[in-house]
Amino acid sequence: MTIYEKAIEFINTGDIVGLGSGRASVAFINLLGKKVKAGLKVQGVPTSEDSASLARSLNIPLVPLEEAIGNISCAIDGADEVDPDLNLIKGYGRALVREKIIAASAKKFIILVGDDKIVSKLGTRGKLPVEVVPFGSALVKHKLELLGIHGEIWMKNGTQGITDNGNLIFDCIIPPTIDPAKLEMSIRTIPGVVDTGFFIQMADVVLIGDSNFNLTKESFRK
Repeated sequence: MTIYEKAIEFINTGDIVGLGSGRASVAFINLLGKKVKAGLKVQGVPTSEDSASLARSLNIPLVPLEEAIGNISCAIDGADEVDPDLNLIKGYGRALVREKIIAASAKKFIILVGDDKIVSKLGTRGKLPVEVVPFGSALVKHKLELLGIHGEIWMKNGTQGITDNGNLIFDCIIPPTIDPAKLEMSIRTIPGVVDTGFFIQMADVVLIGDSNFNLTKESFRK
Protein backbone atom coordinates (compact mmCIF):
# COMPACT_ATOMS: atom_id res chain seq x y z
CA MET A 1 0.00 0.00 0.00
CA THR A 2 1.28 3.46 -0.89
CA ILE A 3 0.97 6.49 1.37
CA TYR A 4 -1.55 7.88 -1.13
CA GLU A 5 -3.75 4.79 -0.91
CA LYS A 6 -3.56 4.95 2.89
CA ALA A 7 -4.60 8.60 2.83
CA ILE A 8 -7.71 7.70 0.84
CA GLU A 9 -8.80 5.53 3.77
CA PHE A 10 -9.28 8.67 5.87
CA ILE A 11 -11.91 9.94 3.43
CA ASN A 12 -15.60 9.05 3.49
CA THR A 13 -18.36 9.70 0.97
CA GLY A 14 -19.71 13.21 1.41
CA ASP A 15 -16.48 14.63 2.84
CA ILE A 16 -14.92 17.96 1.95
CA VAL A 17 -11.17 17.47 1.55
CA GLY A 18 -8.36 20.02 1.59
CA LEU A 19 -6.14 19.43 -1.43
CA GLY A 20 -2.48 20.27 -0.87
CA SER A 21 0.20 21.41 -3.30
CA GLY A 22 3.46 19.89 -4.46
CA ARG A 23 4.63 16.50 -5.69
CA ALA A 24 3.03 14.34 -2.98
CA SER A 25 -0.25 16.21 -3.28
CA VAL A 26 -0.30 15.83 -7.06
CA ALA A 27 0.00 12.05 -6.68
CA PHE A 28 -2.76 12.05 -4.08
CA ILE A 29 -5.10 14.24 -6.15
CA ASN A 30 -4.59 11.98 -9.16
CA LEU A 31 -5.57 8.95 -7.08
CA LEU A 32 -8.55 10.82 -5.62
CA GLY A 33 -9.65 11.65 -9.14
CA LYS A 34 -9.71 7.94 -9.97
CA LYS A 35 -11.82 7.26 -6.88
CA VAL A 36 -14.23 10.05 -7.84
CA LYS A 37 -14.52 8.59 -11.33
CA ALA A 38 -15.35 5.24 -9.70
CA GLY A 39 -18.16 6.82 -7.67
CA LEU A 40 -16.68 8.40 -4.53
CA LYS A 41 -18.68 11.54 -3.70
CA VAL A 42 -16.39 14.22 -2.27
CA GLN A 43 -15.62 17.90 -2.71
CA GLY A 44 -12.20 19.52 -2.63
CA VAL A 45 -10.82 22.79 -1.34
CA PRO A 46 -7.51 23.50 -3.16
CA THR A 47 -4.50 25.21 -1.60
CA SER A 48 -3.17 26.59 -4.88
CA GLU A 49 -4.24 27.46 -8.41
CA ASP A 50 -2.19 24.50 -9.67
CA SER A 51 -4.05 22.08 -7.38
CA ALA A 52 -7.38 23.60 -8.40
CA SER A 53 -6.54 23.18 -12.08
CA LEU A 54 -5.51 19.54 -11.57
CA ALA A 55 -8.65 18.76 -9.58
CA ARG A 56 -10.88 20.29 -12.25
CA SER A 57 -9.14 18.25 -14.95
CA LEU A 58 -10.03 15.12 -12.97
CA ASN A 59 -13.64 16.22 -12.41
CA ILE A 60 -13.20 16.55 -8.64
CA PRO A 61 -15.90 19.01 -7.53
CA LEU A 62 -14.47 22.08 -5.80
CA VAL A 63 -16.00 24.31 -3.15
CA PRO A 64 -14.81 27.77 -2.01
CA LEU A 65 -13.20 27.89 1.42
CA GLU A 66 -15.78 30.33 2.72
CA GLU A 67 -18.50 27.75 2.03
CA ALA A 68 -16.50 24.90 3.54
CA ILE A 69 -15.43 26.41 6.88
CA GLY A 70 -16.39 24.08 9.72
CA ASN A 71 -16.98 21.16 7.37
CA ILE A 72 -13.53 20.20 6.02
CA SER A 73 -13.03 16.65 7.30
CA CYS A 74 -9.33 16.49 6.48
CA ALA A 75 -6.58 18.28 4.60
CA ILE A 76 -3.99 16.13 2.87
CA ASP A 77 -0.65 17.61 1.89
CA GLY A 78 3.08 17.01 1.68
CA ALA A 79 5.92 18.54 3.71
CA ASP A 80 9.56 19.43 3.24
CA GLU A 81 10.68 18.49 6.76
CA VAL A 82 9.05 16.57 9.62
CA ASP A 83 10.59 16.44 13.11
CA PRO A 84 9.92 13.81 15.85
CA ASP A 85 7.09 15.94 17.29
CA LEU A 86 5.43 16.13 13.85
CA ASN A 87 6.29 19.81 13.47
CA LEU A 88 6.85 20.71 9.85
CA ILE A 89 8.57 22.99 7.41
CA LYS A 90 6.49 23.50 4.27
CA GLY A 91 6.53 25.96 1.42
CA TYR A 92 9.17 24.78 -1.03
CA GLY A 93 6.23 24.60 -3.47
CA ARG A 94 5.44 28.27 -2.74
CA ALA A 95 1.87 27.76 -1.45
CA LEU A 96 2.59 27.87 2.30
CA VAL A 97 0.03 30.51 3.34
CA ARG A 98 -2.94 28.89 1.64
CA GLU A 99 -1.74 25.48 2.82
CA LYS A 100 -1.66 26.72 6.41
CA ILE A 101 -5.13 28.29 6.13
CA ILE A 102 -6.64 25.07 4.77
CA ALA A 103 -4.81 22.97 7.37
CA ALA A 104 -6.11 25.17 10.18
CA SER A 105 -9.62 24.90 8.76
CA ALA A 106 -9.62 21.08 8.67
CA LYS A 107 -10.62 18.71 11.44
CA LYS A 108 -7.61 16.52 10.62
CA PHE A 109 -4.33 17.41 8.90
CA ILE A 110 -2.62 14.47 7.19
CA ILE A 111 0.92 14.70 5.82
CA LEU A 112 2.42 12.49 3.11
CA VAL A 113 6.23 12.27 2.92
CA GLY A 114 9.09 10.07 1.84
CA ASP A 115 11.54 8.97 4.50
CA ASP A 116 14.06 11.54 3.22
CA LYS A 117 11.90 14.32 4.72
CA ILE A 118 12.24 13.01 8.29
CA VAL A 119 14.71 15.11 10.32
CA SER A 120 15.81 15.28 13.94
CA LYS A 121 15.44 19.10 14.01
CA LEU A 122 13.60 21.49 11.74
CA GLY A 123 16.01 23.46 9.60
CA THR A 124 18.18 20.46 8.78
CA ARG A 125 17.77 21.13 5.06
CA GLY A 126 18.77 24.74 5.67
CA LYS A 127 15.82 26.58 4.14
CA LEU A 128 12.71 28.23 5.56
CA PRO A 129 10.31 29.94 3.12
CA VAL A 130 8.75 33.18 4.41
CA GLU A 131 5.96 34.92 2.48
CA VAL A 132 6.27 38.70 2.43
CA VAL A 133 4.16 41.65 1.23
CA PRO A 134 6.12 43.25 -1.65
CA PHE A 135 6.00 46.77 -0.16
CA GLY A 136 7.61 45.49 3.04
CA SER A 137 10.33 43.35 1.45
CA ALA A 138 13.20 45.77 2.14
CA LEU A 139 12.23 46.10 5.79
CA VAL A 140 11.76 42.36 6.18
CA LYS A 141 15.18 41.65 4.68
CA HIS A 142 16.77 44.18 7.06
CA LYS A 143 14.98 42.79 10.13
CA LEU A 144 15.87 39.22 9.18
CA GLU A 145 19.54 40.21 8.97
CA LEU A 146 19.27 41.66 12.50
CA LEU A 147 18.04 38.22 13.60
CA GLY A 148 21.09 36.66 11.94
CA ILE A 149 19.02 35.23 9.10
CA HIS A 150 19.99 35.72 5.47
CA GLY A 151 17.04 35.70 3.10
CA GLU A 152 17.02 35.68 -0.69
CA ILE A 153 13.92 36.46 -2.74
CA TRP A 154 12.63 33.44 -4.64
CA MET A 155 13.23 33.89 -8.37
CA LYS A 156 11.17 32.31 -11.14
CA ASN A 157 12.14 32.47 -14.81
CA GLY A 158 14.66 35.19 -14.11
CA THR A 159 12.34 37.49 -12.18
CA GLN A 160 10.91 37.70 -8.67
CA GLY A 161 8.44 34.89 -8.13
CA ILE A 162 4.90 35.86 -7.13
CA THR A 163 2.66 33.64 -5.00
CA ASP A 164 -1.03 33.03 -5.68
CA ASN A 165 -1.61 35.74 -3.06
CA GLY A 166 0.42 38.31 -5.00
CA ASN A 167 3.32 38.23 -2.54
CA LEU A 168 7.05 37.48 -2.56
CA ILE A 169 8.85 34.65 -0.78
CA PHE A 170 12.17 34.93 1.01
CA ASP A 171 14.11 31.67 1.16
CA CYS A 172 15.77 32.04 4.54
CA ILE A 173 18.94 30.18 5.43
CA ILE A 174 18.49 28.76 8.93
CA PRO A 175 20.42 26.23 11.02
CA PRO A 176 18.73 23.26 12.67
CA THR A 177 16.73 24.67 15.58
CA ILE A 178 15.53 23.12 18.83
CA ASP A 179 12.88 25.83 19.27
CA PRO A 180 11.12 26.45 15.94
CA ALA A 181 8.12 28.05 17.67
CA LYS A 182 10.34 30.76 19.15
CA LEU A 183 12.03 31.42 15.80
CA GLU A 184 8.68 31.55 14.03
CA MET A 185 7.37 34.13 16.52
CA SER A 186 10.46 36.30 16.02
CA ILE A 187 9.98 36.28 12.25
CA ARG A 188 6.23 36.79 12.27
CA THR A 189 6.50 39.94 14.40
CA ILE A 190 8.30 41.69 11.51
CA PRO A 191 5.87 44.04 9.73
CA GLY A 192 5.37 42.82 6.17
CA VAL A 193 5.73 39.13 6.96
CA VAL A 194 2.56 37.25 6.01
CA ASP A 195 3.59 33.86 7.39
CA THR A 196 6.42 31.36 7.62
CA GLY A 197 6.85 27.78 6.47
CA PHE A 198 6.85 26.53 10.06
CA PHE A 199 3.76 24.40 10.78
CA ILE A 200 3.99 23.90 14.54
CA GLN A 201 1.71 21.37 16.26
CA MET A 202 -0.60 21.25 13.24
CA ALA A 203 -0.11 17.78 11.72
CA ASP A 204 -2.33 15.06 13.19
CA VAL A 205 -1.03 12.15 11.10
CA VAL A 206 2.17 11.68 9.09
CA LEU A 207 2.27 8.84 6.59
CA ILE A 208 5.86 7.94 5.72
CA GLY A 209 6.85 6.05 2.61
CA ASP A 210 10.02 4.52 1.23
CA SER A 211 11.72 5.61 -1.99
CA ASN A 212 8.71 4.25 -3.92
CA PHE A 213 6.26 5.86 -1.46
CA ASN A 214 5.13 2.48 -0.15
CA LEU A 215 3.85 2.97 3.39
CA THR A 216 6.46 2.18 6.04
CA LYS A 217 5.17 4.05 9.07
CA GLU A 218 2.23 6.01 10.45
CA SER A 219 2.96 8.65 13.08
CA PHE A 220 0.24 10.33 15.14
CA ARG A 221 0.50 13.57 17.11
CA LYS A 222 0.61 12.91 20.84
